[in-house]
Amino acid sequence: MAETIILGIESSCDETAAAVVADGQEVLSNIVASQVELHKRYGGVVPELAARAHIEKIIPVLREALDKSQVKPEALAAIAVANCPGLTPALLIGVTAAKTLAWAWQKPLIAVNHVHGHLQSVMLEQQKDCFPAVALVVSGGHTSIYYCQGPLELELLGRTLDDAAGEAFDKVATILKLPYPGGPSIEKLSREGDPRAIRFPRTYLEKDSLNFSFSGVKTAVLYHCRGQNMLGQDRVPHMSQKEKADIAASFQAAVVEVLVKKTLMAARQRNVNTILLGGGVAANNCLRVELEQQCHQAGKKLIVSSKKYCTDNAAMVAGLAYHKLQVGQIADLGLEARAQSS
Repeated sequence: MAETIILGIESSCDETAAAVVADGQEVLSNIVASQVELHKRYGGVVPELAARAHIEKIIPVLREALDKSQVKPEALAAIAVANCPGLTPALLIGVTAAKTLAWAWQKPLIAVNHVHGHLQSVMLEQQKDCFPAVALVVSGGHTSIYYCQGPLELELLGRTLDDAAGEAFDKVATILKLPYPGGPSIEKLSREGDPRAIRFPRTYLEKDSLNFSFSGVKTAVLYHCRGQNMLGQDRVPHMSQKEKADIAASFQAAVVEVLVKKTLMAARQRNVNTILLGGGVAANNCLRVELEQQCHQAGKKLIVSSKKYCTDNAAMVAGLAYHKLQVGQIADLGLEARAQSS
């Protein structure tokens, strides 16, 4: 039986990525060009600079992905691209490239939701059917819980109402004057701290709510460092390494506790035994360990994305596109980049 091979493209934020995937799971190549060094001096992603970097990198990345996979354009079944959500100037580069290739090579074009792609990243190395499941996607721009009956049968159960978990990590790292990107910096410093040193707030919202809010804990860290309502002096430059480590560890513990409790609550509400975890923050070891322990105690099976597929990549785009191609979910050449999901 012939393989269904798809070229995936991802440019939603600050990674220019292309991948070739066969039958939704066999990753033949997965190339990612990171822009971390470019944005480090600004402490965050600058959309216009990201778009320019995508323009410079998209052709070399595509060429490398095809060369490494040893797949010729004529062997491709489709071209897939993440067209939402994300930074519109950045998305536009990937969408334009995908439409151009689909037209030039006369291939079907498949549009993929970036967040849904993170769910598919969990399945890239999972050979067995894991549905139904509850899935947590936690990243710099998104914190969402889904009920999944299949790769394309997704029901949004809860989402962040303000800061996403990864965004809160980045902002707290800025408060503590840690290097960008903030998530890994907070995690590294937390290893030296006591997660029980400071009781930062946990926001659960109304009873049984599966939505998230992390602006409160971020603000609590800010007030802890600079005084209530920021009326005091910034104490961070005068703090010891241990003091900063305690703040980082206590903040991380607060965020992880909410993520884990809400995810287990969703699994109970939907009466499912499988939990999926994906997204950039899924690389956080504290979250992985705590969710694994809680799932074990609750008798739930946890499937976590490999760390190499946690951050933005195109293998997840091509993987999900395989399932969309099977049911004829094809986009036309009028496809547009959108900052928000439809």
